[in-house]
Amino acid sequence: MIRVILIDDEADALNLLEILLNQVGNVEITGKYLNPIQAIEALNETMVDGVFLDIQMPGMKGTEVARRIRSISPELPIIFTTAYAEYALEAFEIDSTDYLLKPFTVGRLENAVARIMKNLYKQTNLEQHSAVAVPSVQALGGFHIFSPLKPSSEVVWKTKKERELCAFLIHHEGKRVNASFIIEALWPQHDLDKAKSYLYTCLSYLRRSLTHHDIPIHIHKGNSGFSAELNNIRTDISLFETLLNQILNEEKMDEKYYNQMNKMYTGDYMHGCNFDWAIARQLELNSLYVRVLRKWSMYYLSQEKFSLAVDSLQRLLTIFPDSEIDGRALIRLHLELGNRSEAYRVCLQLEQAVRVQLGTELEEETMLLVRQTKERQSAQLNES
Repeated sequence: MIRVILIDDEADALNLLEILLNQVGNVEITGKYLNPIQAIEALNETMVDGVFLDIQMPGMKGTEVARRIRSISPELPIIFTTAYAEYALEAFEIDSTDYLLKPFTVGRLENAVARIMKNLYKQTNLEQHSAVAVPSVQALGGFHIFSPLKPSSEVVWKTKKERELCAFLIHHEGKRVNASFIIEALWPQHDLDKAKSYLYTCLSYLRRSLTHHDIPIHIHKGNSGFSAELNNIRTDISLFETLLNQILNEEKMDEKYYNQMNKMYTGDYMHGCNFDWAIARQLELNSLYVRVLRKWSMYYLSQEKFSLAVDSLQRLLTIFPDSEIDGRALIRLHLELGNRSEAYRVCLQLEQAVRVQLGTELEEETMLLVRQTKERQSAQLNES
């Protein structure tokens, strides 16, 4: 999932863009700003993957905002959203990622989001290659393998099952997996003889693909099973898990690790692959990540770094949107900071996750807090 902020001087435009991005999916909106100065200040403290930015705004044009953003984060993707075509050349000079002319469709917005995703994978892959000269195996946010000879070149699979077989063997971290176990996981509804034929065909495709892209992953056969030897290739999962455990085990918090771990987390384990066998591992990693985020939120609260405490709690709710304990913590923090509208937004999201998606009622403590927050929001609207 990618994290973005939205900047526009019209509230209706911000709300419409939020609705369209929710339709696209796999996008978390960490902030909506009518004031570009506030957005720039937020970018100094919060890590995001992209910015959607209007051009015609009073006080400071979007192109100037983009230049200020470039001074903070030179590689951050910026998507301009405007009703004016005449700024396209200036946007190009700023090296914007995309230029959307209002009104735009969901399909056009999907292309812009895809460009942000591509930039995210490219940056993650280049960083890993700068540390170790081996192919990148990424299992967070999907499943991707990149060639060591062309860091931005991703392995293209002949079939979906060839890709799944590769992911399944890497999932078992070099351990030999019995052929019958592989068949049960990948072809559970097929005739046994046909399934065996599919397995051996996919193994043949897989070996060819790895060889063609010079990926030094070797598929071994023995004792009625198969294994993938990674030959010292470290996956993003192993790096991510090692970092999380290090943070949990160390008493002193090193703040450089906060951005590092969040940048590594590009989404759930094998996200969007629809691999049933990956669900248990996905939940295990999410649980570990949540424990670390809770440690960070408590640390930032103790240091009175409230914007980062908010950021860590928002990330928690992105992973487990029905977590009432984290939702209550975030609502209370927003109220203490005077952010009534943000507290109200979290209330609505929590109600949606628990009542609509889970089909159950909120806990009594949560219901009381939600009621109080809504009353304060109503009072504020009446005052204005």
